[in-house]
Amino acid sequence: MRLAGRALLGLALLATLTWTMIALQYQAVGPAQLLAQAAAVAAALALGWQLCRGRARWALAGLAVGAGVVGIWWSSIRPLADRDWAGDVARGVTGQVEEDLVTLHNIRDFIWSTPTDFIPAWRDEAVRLADLQTVDLVSSVWASPAIAHTLISFGFADGRHIVFSAEIRREKGEAFSEIGGFFKEFELVLVAATEADILRLRSDVRGESVSVFPLRLTTEQRQALFRSYINLGNQLAEKPRFYQTITSNCTTIIWRLARTVDDRLPLDWRVLLSGYLPGYLQDLGLLEQPLQDARIAPQPTTPREEYSRAIRGLQG
Repeated sequence: MRLAGRALLGLALLATLTWTMIALQYQAVGPAQLLAQAAAVAAALALGWQLCRGRARWALAGLAVGAGVVGIWWSSIRPLADRDWAGDVARGVTGQVEEDLVTLHNIRDFIWSTPTDFIPAWRDEAVRLADLQTVDLVSSVWASPAIAHTLISFGFADGRHIVFSAEIRREKGEAFSEIGGFFKEFELVLVAATEADILRLRSDVRGESVSVFPLRLTTEQRQALFRSYINLGNQLAEKPRFYQTITSNCTTIIWRLARTVDDRLPLDWRVLLSGYLPGYLQDLGLLEQPLQDARIAPQPTTPREEYSRAIRGLQG
């Protein structure tokens, strides 16, 4: 094998070792983690030695076997539904649709005093699709303007708003890690919540920059999008999935669900850099108002029942 080929094989060996070491860091614990990482390093050194001695075919065969073993181990890691979940993601939304009537289970309506302290409350609600009047994209930016958490809020004729948020399903004491999201560290959960819970948490309690963008959709599109969220919640309850930092996050899930309503929506770099998603929707003609008018103000003293109207500047 020529020098260039051996160099490429060496890079492939290094990349495989690096990926395996990180995966073990997130998926193995204690002595098992150390032993597995030591074995991976030893195997890589042995294959590298074969490569340096000019035995590239042996190195290639060994790399293929090693990658196969790692692949089998990786595919054996399955998402679970019965971990000791953090309180705010302990329940995912599910629902039943009977013609026009939708019954939702596990709507979160917490009262937050700090980012980690809350009074829990879960409830069931029934809504009618005929009463679904508005759909808003909610963007919550907390650090870089390029990255935002995105949510969808559905508004009904009686003033109720139900917000859907695809989130990592943390275990108690667990913190979010972008890198961990690449390595099956977190399950995915679909949270349904009131705006007085989930938007107030982000705007007032965490101090994030929250914007609400009304979407220009037809009645049929609004109802189809709402149904798609119910379907996703039911699917996750029946068969858990992993959260994935790039391919299965809060924004890419919105995009995929929206494509079930209109499959002409193009993939765009702003779907991945979620802080710029509102600009993508504006270019598609889907926003009802200018981008600069969307940011909401904190409402620390507004009663919960008036919160949704207050953030939109509506009179009671």
